[in-house]
Amino acid sequence: MMKMLLVLLICCFHFLHYPLLCTANRELQVGVILDSNSLIGRIGSRFLSIAHSDFYSLHSNYSTRLALHFRDSKDQTLTAASSGVELLKDAKVDAIIGPQKSAQGNFVMDLGGIAKVPVISFSATSPSLRPGSPYFVQTGLSDDAQVGAIAAIVESFKWSQVVLIFEDSEFGHGIVPYLSNAFQEINVRISYKSPLPVSASSDFLLKELYKMMTMQTRVFVVQTSTDLGARLFLKAKEIGMMNEGYAWIITQTLMDVMYLMDSNVVEAMQGVLGVKPLIPKTKRLGTFEMRLKSKLLKDKTKTLDHPGFRRADLSVFGLWAYDTLWALAEAAEKVGRGREAKEVLDSSSDPFAVGVSESGPELLQAILGTRFEGISGKFQLADGKREASSFQILNVVGNGEREVAIWTPSRGINFKTNGTNFYSSSRQIFKSSVIWPGGSNTVPRGWEFPVAGKKLRVGVPVKSGFTDFVRVERDKELNKTQVSGFYIDVFNSVMSALQYAVPYELVPFEKPDGSSAGTYNDLVYQVFLQNFDAAAGDISITVNRSKYADFTLPFAEGGVFGVVPIGYEDVDNIWTFLKPLTKELWLTSIVFFVFTGMAVWILEHRVSSAFRGPPSQHVGMILYFPFSTLVFAHRERIVSNFARLVVVVWMFVVLILNSTYTASLSSRLTVQRLKPAIQDANELIKNGDFVGCPEGSFIPDLLKEKGFQESKIKKYKYPEDFHNALSNGSNNGGISAYFDGAPNIKIFQSKYCGKYTIGPSYRTDGFAFVFPRGSPLVADVSRAVIELTENGRILEIGNQGFGNEETCTGPDSALLGSTSVKLQCFEGLFAITGGITGSCLLVFLVKYVYQNRTCLQTILDSKTSVWSKVVAICRHFDQRDTSADPPRDPKEKIRDAEGGEVPADLLRISSNSSVVVPLNMEEQNNANVRMALEVQYSSPG
Repeated sequence: MMKMLLVLLICCFHFLHYPLLCTANRELQVGVILDSNSLIGRIGSRFLSIAHSDFYSLHSNYSTRLALHFRDSKDQTLTAASSGVELLKDAKVDAIIGPQKSAQGNFVMDLGGIAKVPVISFSATSPSLRPGSPYFVQTGLSDDAQVGAIAAIVESFKWSQVVLIFEDSEFGHGIVPYLSNAFQEINVRISYKSPLPVSASSDFLLKELYKMMTMQTRVFVVQTSTDLGARLFLKAKEIGMMNEGYAWIITQTLMDVMYLMDSNVVEAMQGVLGVKPLIPKTKRLGTFEMRLKSKLLKDKTKTLDHPGFRRADLSVFGLWAYDTLWALAEAAEKVGRGREAKEVLDSSSDPFAVGVSESGPELLQAILGTRFEGISGKFQLADGKREASSFQILNVVGNGEREVAIWTPSRGINFKTNGTNFYSSSRQIFKSSVIWPGGSNTVPRGWEFPVAGKKLRVGVPVKSGFTDFVRVERDKELNKTQVSGFYIDVFNSVMSALQYAVPYELVPFEKPDGSSAGTYNDLVYQVFLQNFDAAAGDISITVNRSKYADFTLPFAEGGVFGVVPIGYEDVDNIWTFLKPLTKELWLTSIVFFVFTGMAVWILEHRVSSAFRGPPSQHVGMILYFPFSTLVFAHRERIVSNFARLVVVVWMFVVLILNSTYTASLSSRLTVQRLKPAIQDANELIKNGDFVGCPEGSFIPDLLKEKGFQESKIKKYKYPEDFHNALSNGSNNGGISAYFDGAPNIKIFQSKYCGKYTIGPSYRTDGFAFVFPRGSPLVADVSRAVIELTENGRILEIGNQGFGNEETCTGPDSALLGSTSVKLQCFEGLFAITGGITGSCLLVFLVKYVYQNRTCLQTILDSKTSVWSKVVAICRHFDQRDTSADPPRDPKEKIRDAEGGEVPADLLRISSNSSVVVPLNMEEQNNANVRMALEVQYSSPG
């Protein structure tokens, strides 16, 4: 009885105290680790305090409140780590907001993992911070989310290379791999990477900037902290790197707090492009801005000691800090309510007095599951990180920034105008919007010559022969060198067609004595060694050369052609009569002759006496009949309609073949035909003939690749040398063929008109200008080449340069080569006659089998060998089919054995005697069957 009373008293005590327990305020201890001396640290601290006040003013009924413990990391990693230890050990915190920097995050997150306390950072955004502990949460956007927007800007303006300037810390290095991958995907090269120490001195910054100033690239992507970035731009402004022609792109960290920097820093950053996370313009954000501005104006002592902060512009990091505390407060309330049930059983227990080891995991899960619409947009975490969002592309102009476009992960750059969104990757959407450094509206081309006033040194080959294309002349009196020629004129026109001026000088690739300093390969290699800035002339594109330099698009046709002496066809050859038709056409014609003869014999053998007789006569008829149609000498009477159709079509084919052969043979016998002395390079290789090529070119290597021995290749300089060598021939110390590029071959043929013709040839990629690998000039010069080719300027230059050349009036080129008629000319004709003949044969055989199916089935069912069955079927087919004979006159009388006369259509002749007896159809079929069987049994085997 006493026990029951005790239990009842305990229950009453809990019941009476339960409302009081539910409404009592409990505190969740939260540590905050920020750098009070940094701009982002001050912004974060301020917005956390504002969020704490706003949250509990709107949720006064919440039983669990956050107690914030601020610690200053003093921009030191060890200080941040020790602050974390102190908060966990002494303050018994259940969560930590911070630390501010990524380098500090790696230490503090390990502490949180050991103590099972969530570590929540809104400003440590390096993508290298991969949670080694599940208790680390990033409520700010990771830096890798912005690389797509930065790459889109570079791609839009067609820049081919960039320089990366980044802070030499965890924060700076973390984004570099992601930027490298993004630029690689759009074929943009990172020409230089410049890591800057966090505490870099002014002298170091100047030295590094001067170094980048001597490079060609003029597009810089900057990822630094605010303090380092401010000093960097001040020095860049000082040495003239913020003038026209430069392009600067800053990441979200600098862009977000740009308007809070000193006015001289903002002035130095004029024309800079930057990206910043897009914050939706919601009603709640607008109300917050107005309330914040009003609060700061009333309480000037609580500003961030910077007048710019009084503006309505808000830092993204501040908004993230605000939403971070809001999410943590919501999570704390969820955990507190979940623990109230336990307090009913134990009123002395506190939901957060059990230690961080118990409340930390529950608090972490509550934070990860929290979702709401914050002032920075939708707050939702995935794998401990904030989900990616769109970015604004901003332009620093005046005292602030202008939005010029928006980038979304799914659709790229979006430009807003008149309420309409346009998505594009073209620079057209920026041309009227972006103000570039120096106040210029002209889009920087992305590169410049490294030193002002320097000219490009363009190497030019020195050659003795074929100077129409490249000519180097020396004026000894004036001590000057003049470079001219068709290809030099083309180069000058192309460089003049560029949208910007490029100073250059043409430098002959020669020795002190004026002779050539090496081969064309050597000249290209000098460009690779940067002894020349480019090379122009008759330089062919080859695989080996492309390993050391970049080529523009070809401005002249390529190809290596072999020149051989002209020969004439021998019309007195005993086999001349076979030349009008090719071998393939001869063989095909013979096959169709035999095929047509066999088809006509099969169709006529059973019905026409002209196609019957002994086997030898059958073979003769098959071969004779189709050939007799050539001169229409056939006299055999055609009975079958199928055979008549075949013969009509065949005679049409014969008529065309005969006419073509006659015309071709007449032409050969009456007109002298030219032909190359050598038509195939394999013939030269097989015979071991000597061949020639120009000295210093790539052609010797090409010939060796094609199978020519090096000992059989002779090199010459002048066209006269090639002419003399070809005249002597390979057996007399000369050559059998001369190989050179297409332009030189044209000049050689015009000079020695009518003596040589084109023989073997090989395809090459043409002639182009040479630049160092990665040179930004390659794309612009290639576009200029296309422009001059399309508008006909290059052709006009060629006409002017070669207008006085003598025109070759030698043998007609149409008479060169073989004039034999090819099989392709008659493929359709043979297809028609083959199709009709085959169809007629097929229909005839089907009809024959159907009409004689009983007899043929009897033969096939007989118990004899296969060969005997075949012979029996052939004997049956060999019998005369009288159904096609003309009918006899019914009045005609045939005398029988007794001397009487009987009508012909009613009589038959007995097989045992000469008596004429009637023969019905059934008797005729039986007689045929018996005859076939007799043949089978009487055959051998």
